[in-house]
Parts: sequence; C-alpha cells; structure tokens
Amino acid sequence: MGKRQNLVTPLHKSTKRDYPARMMDNKVHCMEKAKKYEYEYWDGDRKYGYGGYDYDGRWKPVAEALIAEYGLHAGSSILDIGCGKAYLLYEISQLLPEARIAGFDISRHALENAKPEIKKSLFHHNARDPLPFFENEFDLVISLNTIFNLEIFDLKQALSEMERVAKNKYIVLESYRNDQELFNLQCWALTCESFFSEREWIWIFSEFGYNGDYEFIYFE
Repeated sequence: MGKRQNLVTPLHKSTKRDYPARMMDNKVHCMEKAKKYEYEYWDGDRKYGYGGYDYDGRWKPVAEALIAEYGLHAGSSILDIGCGKAYLLYEISQLLPEARIAGFDISRHALENAKPEIKKSLFHHNARDPLPFFENEFDLVISLNTIFNLEIFDLKQALSEMERVAKNKYIVLESYRNDQELFNLQCWALTCESFFSEREWIWIFSEFGYNGDYEFIYFE
C-alpha cells in the first residue's frame, strides 16, 4: 500500500456547502443532468455541479506539492485520469514547461474549454476502458475525484490500468469516517456511484492490486 497524502484536502475545505439544501433541490433531476458531464455539470447552475468552473489559479499549490512530493522535473511524464478542464495539468505545465503531460476525460465540454496551451495534450476517453499506454509509461499518474464515479465492477479495471501504466500513482477519493460524513456525502454527491468508507477503500485497493498513494476528502 502506498502513502496517505494531504495535498487536496486544504483546497476541498475552502468551499462552504449547504448539504440539506442540495438534497432538497430536486436532486434526482440534478443527478441525471450532472451525469452527462457536459455544460450543465461544469458551467450551468450550481445545483447541477460546479456552477461555473473557470480558471482562477486555485490548483497551483497542488501542482507545486505534486512536483515536490514526487520529484518531478523537466524530463518527467504525468497523466491525469479524469482531468476535467485540466487546470491542474496546466499549472504543472507552467512550472515544468518541458515535462510531458497528458490527460483525458469523459466530458467533451470540459476538454473543449481547457486552456488552449495544453489542449493538444488532452483526449476524450472513459476511465472504465483500457488505457492506450505502455506499462510504466508515466512517471506519475494522478486521478482526482473521478474513480468513485464508477460502479464497483468497473473499479478493478480502472485501478489496475492506473497501476499498469504508472511508476508512481496518486488518487483522491470522496469517503467518510462516520454517519454524519456519510449523510453529508449522500446529500452533496451528484455523480458518485461508489460510497465507501476509508476502510472499505483501503480493502478495495488491496483486493484490486492498487499500490499507489491515496487521499480521502470528507464532507464534514
């Protein structure tokens, strides 16, 4: 098992959330919209997802932390599974302009609205499917807030593929430690299919052969 990290949690905690209000705002309809992962999810009303996801530099500290933690340099290669609009990859590219970056997402809207400087490094792909890369092709493969959107029978493929193509791996997942956090997560999550406690996730890592680093974010 890899190392437990704390790189994204500070950013996650900076957002205020009204959990009961999300649950009561026609949530089933909002989930159906959100799971299309297109305009409504990224740039539509907040009840459908991000409520407008524009570049604001918030991912730069995370990029700096990843570079320091994994010893990334000009010759490094980095893949982001479920990159969205790829603002994190953009920040890495600004700090390490000679590094090789790649990212994919299921959302065509997100990819079309990525920063122009890195669009050529992005492609449309489903995390459920095999990755079009060789074994150990990347120095670091990351996946932030994506894999829990898969059902458990797809998790094995996704985690196994991440393990296959990466020398180092880092994954961020929504989870919970108590009933209150589970309630909050169930209220807030629009696209999550795998609601697992941290102990269950660690078991899944072992069962499915994932040996990389991980971080859990909680809805406190």
